[in-house]
Amino acid sequence: MGKTILFSPGLLLHLSLTSLLLLTAINAIHSLTLPSDIAALQAFKASIKPSTIPPWSCLASWNFSTDPCSLPRRTYFLCGLGCSPDSASVTSITLDSAGYSGTLSPLVSKISQLTILDLSDNSFHGSVPPSLSSLFLLQILSIPRNSFSGPLPPSIGNLKSLTELDLSGNFLSGSLPNTLFHLSSLKRLDLSFNKFTGSIPKLPSNLLELAMKANSLSGSLRHSSFDGLTQLEVVELSVNSFAGVLQSWFFRLPSLQQVNLSNNSLTGVEILKPNGGYIELVAVDLGFNKIEGYVPANFFYYPMLASLSMRYNRLRGLIPWQFGKKRTLKRLYLDGNYLIGNPPAEFFSGDPSVSGSFSYNCLQSCPPSSQLCSPSQKPTATCKQAYGGRKPLS
Repeated sequence: MGKTILFSPGLLLHLSLTSLLLLTAINAIHSLTLPSDIAALQAFKASIKPSTIPPWSCLASWNFSTDPCSLPRRTYFLCGLGCSPDSASVTSITLDSAGYSGTLSPLVSKISQLTILDLSDNSFHGSVPPSLSSLFLLQILSIPRNSFSGPLPPSIGNLKSLTELDLSGNFLSGSLPNTLFHLSSLKRLDLSFNKFTGSIPKLPSNLLELAMKANSLSGSLRHSSFDGLTQLEVVELSVNSFAGVLQSWFFRLPSLQQVNLSNNSLTGVEILKPNGGYIELVAVDLGFNKIEGYVPANFFYYPMLASLSMRYNRLRGLIPWQFGKKRTLKRLYLDGNYLIGNPPAEFFSGDPSVSGSFSYNCLQSCPPSSQLCSPSQKPTATCKQAYGGRKPLS
């Protein structure tokens, strides 16, 4: 025969209160989004034209009749939004590429715990709000391939936690702020395909990748801009208006691996032998500049170099014989210069291991059957004119 368990009134009251607190805690866990975050998200969505929000998109699921960070998300806020583990605050806005058009509301800066803001491949326009500088925890600011315009606010330098800044493919203009140097955590900086002008300021010391392709940057590349960049691996500065001589300090940056400075107005390049240490330089593109002088033979001493382009410059003299003996070299483009003499025979013996081009020079003996020599050399008259009216010496 079973026993009947009796609870005292006091115990029942205690259990009821405990259950109520437990239910309250469970509800709180699932709906604790900060009111300031909700207001900022509402302002963010309101600044985007409703007609550019497709019904299948992330923003279409942002319905503020429910809490943005509540779980599980079966109907609303299905994507584009990330919250902290306790669902108390918004930590990321990562939109899909749905063609959203509008401005970036300055009120997004009220989302104090935001670490990622990614609006890639949409049609946002207007300026980059200076108020973003108050997002002290922001690690990734990625707004490429939109239509943002105007200057980059100097207050961007306040984002000390930023590791990635990608503003490429917009219409940003003006000079680059000196405050970029203050981005002490920045690893990747991409400002390509904008309308920035002027010179490169001092860069953040922990930078790994630098890309400023296709702007209107000018002047010489100054040592002071790159001083202390011991981790810099990739430099993409093609299609600008950099001028002057690229000095020897540049290729002695200790971690440098890939360099693209093509399509500028450089007039010279100084290459010294590496000064010890492990040298990682793999690929260099200096094509389509105005570089005069000889092909720098000291590139031979960079043990990892696999690709070199100095095409369509104003180079003279011989192709360095050392290049024919460099086994790491796989791509060599020297076409469109005024090189003379006979190319190193190693390039044409046996199974060629190097691709590239020596065409449109003044070479005396470049086998037409070789793809390196195709299609042809410059006319003799052009070569004579380049060498003061006399036939270039072989």
